[in-house]
Amino acid sequence: MALLRKSFVALYGWQDPQAGLALTSLAARAGEGASQVLTGLALLHAAEAHAMFGGRRDCEQEFAAAATRFGRIQAGDPAIDLFSPTQPGRLAGSCYLFLGDAKTAAAILERTARELQDQSKAQAVVLGNLAIAHIRQGSRDAAVTTLHQAIDVTERNRGGGGLNVIFSGGRELRRWRRSTGVQDVYDRIMALMAA
Repeated sequence: MALLRKSFVALYGWQDPQAGLALTSLAARAGEGASQVLTGLALLHAAEAHAMFGGRRDCEQEFAAAATRFGRIQAGDPAIDLFSPTQPGRLAGSCYLFLGDAKTAAAILERTARELQDQSKAQAVVLGNLAIAHIRQGSRDAAVTTLHQAIDVTERNRGGGGLNVIFSGGRELRRWRRSTGVQDVYDRIMALMAA
């Protein structure tokens, strides 16, 4: 688990996919035989590292390997509490955003958002990424609505991952900055920053 946590720091803190990929690969090897959950999670994050590099084929291969691991999870897996059925969708959506495929990302993230209704940090990240997918497809109104939902969730849980994705979405809304709806989102983002 420590290697997987270190990979999160490399991928999401340092924004270093090379270091993240090295650490997720180590974590996947360390999880072999011990936990299908840990191995599968490491493979999911390895997929995201490949997506950050623009490697669609490698990304999709890692996802397929992770799905195989998740299909083998037994109730006695020592890391069973770390697994959620929405993790693959959350990460796949993020991957397709990195790969420049907003349409595929939106379809996956919409499905995942319907499954995630728990007001969690993960839900805020999914909604924020879905808003970004809408922006990249030119759907301003859908993006604004979804960012408001992400902000609602983040106001409740104060999750850092959600905040980061919301700020990224706000930056990508710039082309519509004169729109009243976008101004409302900016006002809420400023309130989040001030809280």
